[in-house]
Amino acid sequence: MIEARHLRVLRAVARTDSFSAAARELGCTQPAVSQQMKALEQSAGTPLIIRAGREMRLTEAGQALVRHAAGILAGLTAAEEEVAAIAGLRAGRVRLVSFPSGSSTLVPTALAAMRAAHPGTAVSLDEAEPPRSIEMLRGGDCEIALAFRYPEVPGADPAAEAEWDDLVVRPVLSDRLVGLVPEEHRLADKGQAGFADLAAEPWIAGCPRCRRHLVTVCERAGFTPRIDFATDDYPAVIGLVGAGLGVAALPELALASVRPKGARTIRLEPVVQREIVALTLPDLAQVPAVAAMLDQLAAAGRR
Repeated sequence: MIEARHLRVLRAVARTDSFSAAARELGCTQPAVSQQMKALEQSAGTPLIIRAGREMRLTEAGQALVRHAAGILAGLTAAEEEVAAIAGLRAGRVRLVSFPSGSSTLVPTALAAMRAAHPGTAVSLDEAEPPRSIEMLRGGDCEIALAFRYPEVPGADPAAEAEWDDLVVRPVLSDRLVGLVPEEHRLADKGQAGFADLAAEPWIAGCPRCRRHLVTVCERAGFTPRIDFATDDYPAVIGLVGAGLGVAALPELALASVRPKGARTIRLEPVVQREIVALTLPDLAQVPAVAAMLDQLAAAGRR
């Protein structure tokens, strides 16, 4: 294998027509130059220099290698500079995937802080609910996935309990579920209710993972919810509740950027929370830009 250091020696020898002069230019000894030229010829499998008395000239192979050496060494220098810029957060990119309520609340704060601290690092955003976001992370379509699960209800989603096992998990926020009822509902002014108090109500459910969790929680409270409507769009859930079409249990984060017109929030008992985390692969966690973005997401969750 031809090494870059040997190419540098070859170029110096070609410029100076002398091992001694090349050694002076490179800041090493003449025997060191001679040894590296021998190593380069062994790698090339053919002589590169012909010595005739005090004169020295390149063979045809040596001339060809010198021509290519300039481009190779220039490309290597450019690559080293680019890598150094990425390592120093003067350049680079991070592809982030988030679920919608995280995109409208946690992500803007984290992105603004990231841009202020590291303006040379570009961050892109795409949206996907877990488990799709986890699949994108494993498939190389992003470096970080902002995701959630419900750890306080074992068995609610067996697939979710194992899907993070080989990932780096950065806790961001514990997000409590709150009840959402129409303004004219009998429980609207009470401020709180148990899940069992809503057993006879029509329900409006969210994403598939949230839907499965809702059914599990309600069944543990002694009933199976009658789900009349289901939508991944939280503003749509809020609109349906506000129109008097049912009740819902939503994460507080989902309500942070939407005004619940025609609906009231109530505290639900028992308290149920979802765990919001930033996920990445172990090797990616060592990349400076990814590590910095993880820090900013965690900081956004503390604000």
